[in-house]
Order: sequence, then C-alpha cells, then structure tokens
Amino acid sequence: MGNILQISCDVGAMFNRCPDCALGKAAYIADLKDNVVALTTELEQLIAAKNDVMTRVLNAEHQHKMKRLNQVQLWLSSVETLKTEVDELMGRDGVSQEIDKLCLGGYCSRNCKSSYKFGRKVAKRLRDVKALKGEGVFEEVAAPDPELISAADERPTEPTVVGLQSQLEQVWRCLVQEPAAGIIGLYGMGGVGKTTLLTQINNKFVDNPTDFDYVIWVVVSKDLQLEKIQETIRKKIGLCNDSWKNKSLEEKAQDIFKTLSKKKFALLLDDLWERVDLKKIGVPLPKNSAVVFTTRFVDVCGRMEARRTFKVECLSDEAAWELFREKVGEETIESHHSIPELAQTVAKECGGLPLALITIGRAMAYKKTPEEWRYAIEVLRRSASEFADLGKEVYPLLKFSYDCLPNDAIRSCFLYCCLYPEDESIDKRDLIDCWICEGFLDEAKFGTQNQGYYIVGTLVHACLLEEVEEDQVKMHDVIRDMALWITCEIEKEKEGFLVYAGSGLTEAPADVRGWEMGRRLSLMKNSIKNLPTIPTCPHLLTLFLNRNPLTTIAGGFFQSMPCLTVLKMSGNETLRQLPMGISKLVSLQLLDISYTRVRELPEELKALVNLRCLNLDWAGELVKVPQQLLSNFSRLRVLRMFATGLISFYSWHENVAEELLGLKYLEVLEITFRRFEAYQTFLSSQKLRSCTQALFLHEFDREESIDVAGLADLEQLNTLIFYSCDWIKGLKIDYKDMVQKSRQPYVFRSLEEVTVRFCRKLKHLTFLVFAPNLKSISVCLCDDMEEIISAGEFDDIPEMTGIISSPFAKLQRLRLEGLGRLKSIYWKPLPLPRLKELEVRGCDSLEKLPLDSNGRRILIRGHEDWWRRLQWEDEATQNAFRLCFQPL
Repeated sequence: MGNILQISCDVGAMFNRCPDCALGKAAYIADLKDNVVALTTELEQLIAAKNDVMTRVLNAEHQHKMKRLNQVQLWLSSVETLKTEVDELMGRDGVSQEIDKLCLGGYCSRNCKSSYKFGRKVAKRLRDVKALKGEGVFEEVAAPDPELISAADERPTEPTVVGLQSQLEQVWRCLVQEPAAGIIGLYGMGGVGKTTLLTQINNKFVDNPTDFDYVIWVVVSKDLQLEKIQETIRKKIGLCNDSWKNKSLEEKAQDIFKTLSKKKFALLLDDLWERVDLKKIGVPLPKNSAVVFTTRFVDVCGRMEARRTFKVECLSDEAAWELFREKVGEETIESHHSIPELAQTVAKECGGLPLALITIGRAMAYKKTPEEWRYAIEVLRRSASEFADLGKEVYPLLKFSYDCLPNDAIRSCFLYCCLYPEDESIDKRDLIDCWICEGFLDEAKFGTQNQGYYIVGTLVHACLLEEVEEDQVKMHDVIRDMALWITCEIEKEKEGFLVYAGSGLTEAPADVRGWEMGRRLSLMKNSIKNLPTIPTCPHLLTLFLNRNPLTTIAGGFFQSMPCLTVLKMSGNETLRQLPMGISKLVSLQLLDISYTRVRELPEELKALVNLRCLNLDWAGELVKVPQQLLSNFSRLRVLRMFATGLISFYSWHENVAEELLGLKYLEVLEITFRRFEAYQTFLSSQKLRSCTQALFLHEFDREESIDVAGLADLEQLNTLIFYSCDWIKGLKIDYKDMVQKSRQPYVFRSLEEVTVRFCRKLKHLTFLVFAPNLKSISVCLCDDMEEIISAGEFDDIPEMTGIISSPFAKLQRLRLEGLGRLKSIYWKPLPLPRLKELEVRGCDSLEKLPLDSNGRRILIRGHEDWWRRLQWEDEATQNAFRLCFQPL
C-alpha cells in the first residue's frame, strides 16, 4: 500500500501562470454560466415590460386616436434591436458549446480566448438589458395628435341623407354647444330614419373634433341585455383586464364608472324599447356628458328622464320626392314623359316614410313603361301588401311596434283604426265609443272613458297613431296598410276585416261570400245610395255605413246579422228614416245616426236593450222620440244628443231630463235643452251634471235672467252653445260670491269652446273670464252685444282686477260676426300667446283689438274698410300686425 502521493493544485496559481487568463479577464469565464442565466431572465422581464408598454400604446392609438411619444418609440425600437442581438448571440447552440469548453468547475476553459470573448459579450448584453429595463418606466406613452383625434368610430350610412339635415343640426347644437347636454331622446315611428339620424350624429363626431373623450355606439334592440351593453362599452374605453369575464354585473359597472366618471363621453343607444338603467351598466348620470337614444315610444323618453326630446318626422313632400327619385334613378325617371308625374303619385303613397320610399323606389328602378307605374299605383291603393318587398321588408319591421303593445286589447284597438279611410282624421270620442261597445275596455276595473283616452295616448306614444288636434288622431298611410296586412294576412281567421273605406264605391261589394265570413265591414266614405240586397252575415260585429249618400236600405237588411254590435250610419245627410227591421239587432251596443236627416226614432228601437252608446248629435230634423225610449236603454254609458231636434216644435225635449235620471251607468252626456223646466231638472241631478260634456241651449226664451253659475260645477263641460235664446235680462253671475269662495275662481275649468248665436238681448259675456282653458269663442248676430268682457261688472269688486288680469291665455280662435254695437273685446291689450285666428265681420263699431305687439304671427280676417278704421295703442303694434291681415 506504500506511500500515498498527494497533489495540491492552486487554481489561482494556475491563472497566474496562464498568459491568456489574467485576473481582469478571468471573470468573464468564471461568471459565464451565471451571466447566461441572468441574461435570459432579464431579457424575459424586458420583453414583458415592452409588451405592457405596447398594450398601452395601442390602446391610446386605437381607442383615443393619440400618437405615441418619440421617447417611447425609441425605447421600443431599442428593445427590439437588443432582443435581436441577444437572440443571435445565444442562438445556433453557441451558448452550449461555450459552456462545454469550461473546465475546473467553470473557472477555466479549454479555449480561454474563445470563452473570454463570448463571456464579455454576454456580460455587455446583460448590462444593456438591465439598463433598458430601467428606462422603460413611462407615466405617459402617447399624446393627442390633432391629425388623429376622433372620439368616435365611423359607421356606414347612406352617402346622402335626405330630409334629416335640419334635425341633425338641432341635435348637434344640443350636444356640443349647450353646457350640459344630458339625456336626449329621438323618437318616431318605425322606418322614419331614427337610426340614420343617430348614425349621422356619430359620424359628425368623426369629422368635427370636439372635447368628447369617448363616443360609444351601442345597439340595444328589443332583447335588452345589460351585459352586452357593458361589453360594448368595455371595448370602446379599453378595459382589458383579464378577469373581466369572471366579474359580476355590479363589478363590471364599477369598472366602467371609474373610467367614464373622469371623462366626457357621448353614449349613443340605438333602438330602445324600454328603460335602460344607466346606473346598473355603470354609466354616470350625464353632467357634461350626453346620452342620446332612439326609440319608437315617446313613453320611453319619459322613463329615461330625457331632458330634451326630438320627434323624427316623416319627410316633407319635397324631401320625399328627392329621396324616391334618388332610389328610382334618373335613367328610369326620364325614360318616358309620363313617368315623372306617375312617380310623384307613387311617392305620395309612401306618406313621407323613408323606409317605404327606399323600398318602393328600389323596386321601381328600371320600370320604364307608364303601364308598370300605373299598375304600381293601383296595387298600392287597393292592396299594398302585394307590392314587391313591402310585406317582406317594411311591414314586418313596423309590426314590432304592434307586437310590443302592452296587451291584446290595445292591439285590437289599434287594428280597429284601419276601418277608417286613408288620410282620415278620426275623432277620439267616436273611436272610444266603438271600443267600449266592442268590449275592448275593461269596464269592471276602470272607467271606460278614461281608459279609452289612455289607450289612445298609448298608441300615439308608440307612434302608431298621430295626434292631429287634441280631439283627433290620424293613422299614417303606411301604418294603416300594415294594420290591414295584419288583419288580412297574419290574423286573417281571427279578425276577418273587410275594408272598403274611401274606395269610391257606388254600390255595395258583390262579394256576398266575403260578407258571410267577415267580422268587421267598413263601407265608410263612399258614394253608395242604395242597399237593396239582404246579406247573410252570421259573424258580423261591426258595420260602418257612415258618410254615404244613402237614401234606401232594404227593409230586411239587418235580419241576418244576429251578432252585430256596432252600427254607424252617421254623415248620411240624405238618410231620412231608419230601415224597417232594425229591432232585429238585439246584440247592438252602438247606434250612431248623428249628422243625418232622420226625423223619427221608431218605437221598435225599445228592443235594443243592450244599447250602450247612442249618438244623435246634430240630427237636427229629429222631431219625434217615443216617450220612455231613452229610459228603456238602461245600459247606456254614452248618450250624445247635442244640437238634436233643432227644427222640432214638438214637446219631446220637455221630459228628456226626467228620462235620463234612471240611467245609472251613464258616463258621457251631450244634451240639448229648449225648455227651462227640463233644464232645471237637469241641474238638480248631481249624476247628470257630473257626466255632461256638451250643452246646447236652443230657443231658450225667458224674461228673467239666466244664472250661469248653475253651470259652474259641470266639471266635464267642454262645449257650450247658446242659440237663439232671448234672455231679456241677460246672463247673471255673482262675481263677488265667487271671489269670496276662491282666490282663483276659475270654475269653468274644462270649458274649451263657446258659441253664442242669435242671442239678441245679450250685452256681454263677462263670465268667460272664469274659463281659463278656452280655445274657441264664436259670437254671431247678437244685436245688443256691446262688450265681450265688461270692466263695469267688476267696479264693486277691486280684488277681481288681479285675478283676471290676463284671461284667454289658451285662446286659439276668436270669431265675431254681425255685432253692430260691439265696441270692446277687452279693455286693455292682452298677450293672447296661443291665438291663431281672429275673424271680424260686420262689427263696424269695433275700433280696437286687444292685441299687444309681442311679435307673434296670427291670421286676422276682416273687411278692408274696418281694418283702416282700427285704432292702435302705438305704431309698433300696428306695424306688427299689418302683415297678419287678410281681407275678406
């Protein structure tokens, strides 16, 4: 086993003896392994930092249209360059080969020169990586660029937008010029151009730099999903948190709120069908920002608490023609000399609705013969749903509004409106009467009248009806065609509508089989004189015969209509008697013979015990009504007898009030009185006073004065006519008593229309100062009338001066005729802010008008010599109204 040889090796001594491994350079070899690992780690961290910075840069550029800072771009480029250099240094197995050369525990190399050079490069790159990593901390990575700033993303739209420019400018001013735009609602019927208008607003942000940070477009539609709205907003404002998808609705709302609360934004919500809770989404209630939305329902504007609303209307005739012409194309329009006129007729059939104009215009492109255009007109007028693409593109879109109505009863009320002719104004009262008797209204829970007006409002607010006046509505032509399409195609079996209203018929349709299957038939507004055939209509519920020149109706015409509920014969001015056999209509609930010349109600009408609405308004020649006939209609809810029996010298008016006392379900009464005793009986009944809406006093002669205070508590009284009443001592009212009872003695609150005619002894109508909501006053042929409002009536009541200082604030029309002694309307100038028309005829003593010079335009009609005699408060007032005068 002998001696053991021990060898001791001093590594340091070995380096001292190696000329190529001086101490200053040996570290590059000794630290090579550690430096390679460190370089790899530091480079990974640098690349991660670079990716974070790049995300911030792209967000600023794409979302906010900003430009990256030069120093950031230089740093990003340096990182890319350095990464390339490191990849080249560490690639192609260079690292592993150099590591393999190391020996003696990594402190030496079998090729010291090669390992030294490589180790030095690794160390340098490591220093460079660390240095760049330290430089990559940026508070801001981008800055606004005037050439790139746009808070909105451009959306595709038509190259030209016809008829919307004015509204576009209005909304734009509201957004960018007013200090706090707030919430803005754009409402209108389907297909009218709401989305197009909102798109134009969005694109205007692209073309016109503003101080808005974000313009966010969101399509909401019927299927409201708050999460989808949040997701759209998130993408726009650059919330890129990886945990977003796992957050709750409330957590997402909080993230959105944190961002938007620090920014000025415009949120554009397209196609709202119900309220969107902005707080649940995370949208701050706008202060300097704005929320603009489109909807078909004006009610949604209220629920969204819109500060401003804009109704998007159908196009004017001029704009509609421009849009239609554009879609048809000039080549087609100019292809035949007859086509321009025919094309204008087709365009008018669209009623200014852009969707219909575009659809029909495209369908008529390249139709270059007059015959094709005439056929199109005929189809549109008789059966529009058969026209190309209307039933595919237009009506289904409009039907969404119908589908979204609250219930089937309101949908039935809507469809009922298509029984009226095209372009026809529909009286609200007439419509509601029909709805009551059709059973559409819930009588058990609600008052039928109020419920009816509520449904009218619902349809108006859904843009399915248009309000013409406060008492009338209208159905847009295309909406009516859509309703007919629903009744004839979608609900054909259920509804069974046969509509010939306004079709120019001279005789009833020969399609007797159609009558047999129909449930509702409208022959309204035609030229039918005779109904000689006896039809069989076992299912018929509604029959509109009104506004025809009917003279003859076959005696047994109604014998096979056992279910008939509504019968309208109004406006037949040639109709003098009701047909025999009308008593067969045992199911009848509405009978309307208003504006006819029927002279007698037959005794057999007593069989109509289910009658709930009877309309005899302006049946002026009605001279005979059997006693106890009205009281026999115990279920009556609506009785209209306004201006009825004006030529009658019989006494049937005398007991009319007594007969009405037993009608316990009566809700609406319009009544005519010719006898003071009947009038007194009427006033003694709280029930009759509470439901009276119109009162006509005719040939009501008395030597004593009439106390109009008796009418003061007729809370629903809307219309009042005094006709040919010679009250020798005139009208009286205890003004002092009224002042003592109330500081605001406006007792005739519902009164809107007053007519006084042939009342020769009346000297003034001062009681009208107590009617604050008057819209129309007509005073004609009253020989002794000296003043409309007499200041002398208040001489002993000084406190009245302040109370009635500015009457007639809602007056729209004033007509004065044949008042030879009239000197004054009112004793001082009045603002009359809503006055539209003033007509004066045969009032030669009237030399002053109570008009102040507030600059508004009204229409003043009168004879030129009277106009020249007028005296004015000052020249400014005279000049202000000179252009308003229209000579008769």
